[in-house]
Amino acid sequence: MPLVVPGINSAPGPNQEEWLHKLAGKKITESSDSDVTSFAKKDLPESHRVIKPGDVVTMDYRADRLNIHVDDEGVVQNVNFA
Repeated sequence: MPLVVPGINSAPGPNQEEWLHKLAGKKITESSDSDVTSFAKKDLPESHRVIKPGDVVTMDYRADRLNIHVDDEGVVQNVNFA
């Protein structure tokens, strides 16, 4: 388990495990409501990015940015802050 130093490398609000619990197995949608199979994009933190297989992403570190890793079908597989 990585070292987490509050205020340095942890984001305020829900932590990584809480976001994974909320998002795992769901698709991120433009819909205004979340349900058992989807999660509304508007309910994500302002600083987030959805990463699909093969996407090129910057390597800059931002402790408040939620990275949402989805599979080829757009279903959330993992999340992390970076």
